[in-house]
Amino acid sequence: MVELGKLILEHCPSLSVTILITPPPLNTGSTGPYMNRISSTTPSITFHHLPAISISHDSISSPHHEALIVEVVRRNNPNVYKALLSISKISTIQAFIVDMFCTTSLDVAASFNLPIYHFYTSGAAALCVMLYFPTMHKNTTESFKELGSTLLDFPGVPSIPACDMVKPILDRNDDAYHDFLDLFSRMSKSNGIIINTFESLEPRAVKALSSGLSIPDRPTPPIYCIGPVIAADDRTGGHGNKHECLTWLDSQPSRSVVFLCFGSLGLFSAAQLKEIAVGLERSGLRFLWVVRNPLVEDKSWRHLAPPEPDLEALLPEGFLERTKDRGFVVKLWAPQKEVLSQKAVGGFVTHCGWNSVLESVWAGVPMVAWPLYAEQRLNRIFMVEEMKIALPMNELENGFVYAAEVEKRVRGLMESEEGKAVRARTIAMRDAAVAATTDDSGSSRVSFAQMAESWKSAN
Repeated sequence: MVELGKLILEHCPSLSVTILITPPPLNTGSTGPYMNRISSTTPSITFHHLPAISISHDSISSPHHEALIVEVVRRNNPNVYKALLSISKISTIQAFIVDMFCTTSLDVAASFNLPIYHFYTSGAAALCVMLYFPTMHKNTTESFKELGSTLLDFPGVPSIPACDMVKPILDRNDDAYHDFLDLFSRMSKSNGIIINTFESLEPRAVKALSSGLSIPDRPTPPIYCIGPVIAADDRTGGHGNKHECLTWLDSQPSRSVVFLCFGSLGLFSAAQLKEIAVGLERSGLRFLWVVRNPLVEDKSWRHLAPPEPDLEALLPEGFLERTKDRGFVVKLWAPQKEVLSQKAVGGFVTHCGWNSVLESVWAGVPMVAWPLYAEQRLNRIFMVEEMKIALPMNELENGFVYAAEVEKRVRGLMESEEGKAVRARTIAMRDAAVAATTDDSGSSRVSFAQMAESWKSAN
């Protein structure tokens, strides 16, 4: 949202941006220092903190944390109303922009007669699926989980196995299913949908959205592809301290290192961590690997900062010593955007979170797609089959990946002809991303200008 705010100020310098902050029900790390830096460097962006909503995990029947997020946002609507009322007394509100989970705030914005826009922070292909989901709900009585590997057809994207749909909507008896049904049914009623993508990365999906194929029963709002919108790495404290892994990368040959990083919520079992280690060791490749503590059943971790992993205990005996000349293991976090921009990095094993995908494209680094949660299984299909910027990591039915598959995929990415083709395609998309966002005639710049113009003409 901050990066979107910066874009708004670039196109409309006379405007100011207020970001409403809902205290999350999950641990998302400390954002205070980051917001302080933004406030000091970009004073036209301000943060309005809404009151925390006290809600018990036990009061939500769905096992999916998305249901908890939606309920917190829903209960915060009276506070959103008060915030908008306060802002409207001193300013004219040009537009009210919400993310997917804040769709329930539409009623609040409507009471002020505000233009409402959705900022969808994943890709156009995933949005094709989710906007068509209410139509598919009407056309079947079965849950996606009952359909197993049955292929589903959505406008603008490759066929999708039912089991690869996002977890909260696999079971139509789950509350989260109906939350998502409501979110994406109502998204079509907004004044515009802003997507963090660019046209040449997902041309078929963007065309399907723009031509109304994804919402067959009512008009589709204007679609604005403004990406890639990429946030700066924000955990270095702003002091300019160089992370030790970047210093290590400086000493490695060009395009020789495989980078493995799986997002802030990407957790593996202890057994899976060992398989990754064995696969990396057997590959003989240089690697930079971000390791977090194993997944645990106890959900209390969501409220706590993750503890540092004990690498000696988690990884195979002697692994760190045997690979010390070609491998670097980082605990918890690495400055991903900076890592991907290093010339030594030649491949990226990713959980397919959309921010990570865009950062890799922006750096021209090809990927191995290993999805873990959210819409990432969908993204893998699009990355491999449609965009052709990744090779797939193939897991067992229970999601486990053996060392042999890890070895096969990282070597394939770095050494095979197929890997070379993926690299060339990713580099082409890097150039297209730069053109879309920097040239005055670039598709993303033009799209943003059209949206900004619609705000001016509405007043």
